[in-house]
Amino acid sequence: MDLGASKLGASGGPDAIRRAELVPALERLSLSVEDRGDVDIPDRPAKPGSAKLRFKAPILRACQDLCDEVYAVHKEGRLPVVLGGDHALAMGSVAGTAKYYAQKKQNIGLIWVDAHGDINTPATSPSGNIHGMPVAHLLGLGDKELNSIGYKGAKVKARNVVLVGIRDLDQSEKKNLRESGVTVFTMKEVDRYGMAWVAQKAIEQASDHTAGIHVSFDVDAADPSVAGGTGTPMRGGLTYRESHLLMEMVADSETLCALDMVEVNPLEDVHNQTAALASELIQSALGKRIF
Repeated sequence: MDLGASKLGASGGPDAIRRAELVPALERLSLSVEDRGDVDIPDRPAKPGSAKLRFKAPILRACQDLCDEVYAVHKEGRLPVVLGGDHALAMGSVAGTAKYYAQKKQNIGLIWVDAHGDINTPATSPSGNIHGMPVAHLLGLGDKELNSIGYKGAKVKARNVVLVGIRDLDQSEKKNLRESGVTVFTMKEVDRYGMAWVAQKAIEQASDHTAGIHVSFDVDAADPSVAGGTGTPMRGGLTYRESHLLMEMVADSETLCALDMVEVNPLEDVHNQTAALASELIQSALGKRIF
C-alpha cells in the first residue's frame, strides 16, 4: 500500500523484501513460516477526497482487512510479521494485535521506530497524508473511523508507547507528542547514551504491565546510507548496527508479539539494498544472532 504517502512505490515493498530471501532465511532459523500473500488494496481513486485525510476510504478498508488478518494469525498462536507498504498500514496491524489481547483483558506495548513522529491528526497535518498520522489514531485521537479499526478507541496506552530514532518533527507534532504522554527517544538520545541504553529503556517502558510488544519499524529510521530506498529519507539516522542491535535486544527480551517492517520503496532503492536490510532486521528480531 502506498495510499498514505505522497510518493508512490511503497506498494512494491513486500515483494522486494520477499525477494531478499526472507522466507528461506527464517526457515534456516528453524522457524515455521507461512506467507499469506498480500492484503487486497483498493485501487487508487482519481481524487484523494478530503485534503485533510487523503485517500481515507481505501486506506480504512485496507487497514480493516489487515486488522482481521493479524487478529487471525494471533488466534492461531503464531506471530504476525507485516511487510509494507506505507506506515498507515500500522493502524490495521497494531489494531489486530490489540484486539486479540484486549479480548484476553490484556494490554500491549508499542515500539515505533521511525525518523518521524507520525502523530499528526487531520487537524494538525500540513499534508493530509495518513502515513503521518497512525500513532495519533492508535492513541484514540483524530478521525473516529480510523481510530475505531478493530474496535472503538485507543489501541495502546500512551505510557506503553515508545518512539525511537526520531529526528524530523513538524511543530504540531512536537506539541502533540508533549501532550500525548508517550516516551520519545530522538537521535540525540541514541547519540548521547547509545542504542543499548535506548533499547533497554524502550523495552522496559513498552513491556511494563503488558502482554507483549508490537514493534513497528519504518526503514527511514535508518540512515539513508544504509536505507535509501524509502519515500522520506532523512540524514542522521540509525546505523546498520544500531538498527540490528535494537532488534536483537527485542528478541533477547522475549517480549515481541508482532512486527511491522514498512516504507520500503523499491523505486527509490539501489540494488535492493533497503529491502535486504529490512529482511535482515526481521531475522534479527526473530532470533538470528552473530554467534
